[in-house]
Amino acid sequence: MSVIAPTTERHTTHYLGPVKASATAFLAIIRRDLLVTRRQVVPFLLQTLLQPLFYLFVFGKVLSSIGATGSGFSVVLLPGVVAITTFLTAFQATAIDLARDLSFTLEIEDRLLAPIPVTLVAVEKILLAAMRGLLAGALIFPLAYWILGDGYQVRTDQLGVLIGLLILVAFVGAAFGVLLGTLALVQQLPLLFALVLTPLIFTGCVFYPWSALENIKWFQTITLFNPLTYASEGLRYAMVPPIGGHELPTLDITWILLALGAALIACLIGGVVFFRRRVVS
Repeated sequence: MSVIAPTTERHTTHYLGPVKASATAFLAIIRRDLLVTRRQVVPFLLQTLLQPLFYLFVFGKVLSSIGATGSGFSVVLLPGVVAITTFLTAFQATAIDLARDLSFTLEIEDRLLAPIPVTLVAVEKILLAAMRGLLAGALIFPLAYWILGDGYQVRTDQLGVLIGLLILVAFVGAAFGVLLGTLALVQQLPLLFALVLTPLIFTGCVFYPWSALENIKWFQTITLFNPLTYASEGLRYAMVPPIGGHELPTLDITWILLALGAALIACLIGGVVFFRRRVVS
């Protein structure tokens, strides 16, 4: 049996061809990761939804109830919460896993031994993380409906734009995670998260619309270098209904799509290049 098995395997691989063999292995890795995610669904939900739950409750419900914010603030806040949840869930799924795998667990070596190009290993990480980000972002809607009550208002005439933006935001977050996950050692992650995530969140127009910064020009300019700004503004464009008969002013949707597309391409190329440098010896 020890002689026949390798011969049969070589014959099967030759029969399938390199492309089909790679596709089969790629799909098998995805199925394996989806199974692991399904088995860890409760920790995933707790880790993903706890922070946005408190964002919605404190900023959208409590502050509105005590008169600290306007009655329509929750409508403007919700797109930002959806954006940050989608982005950060996808980002952390790749950054933490890759930094850990490349530093000491070395679990990535099993994937590198699969009959697929090294680049596809990174692509699979991005694809799975983006799926996790999309799931997290979608779960915010029923969560917000439950918490905000009458303050929950989402337009439905831009549903196609909303779905497209969510997909784009999830992939940007996942690609950014691969880039940082391959650049940093796992011991550096806490410091890296403090230096990157905190400015990212608070300059990303999550809790305020970009147009409201008109009187703070220098800060308004800084926010334009943050991809999360375009994610938040894009989702406001697609989610916030007309207020008082007027559309909420947001960044132009064309610039939003161009900025997110450019961020995705830059992070994807950089992430794949640095990933190959870390794993190919």
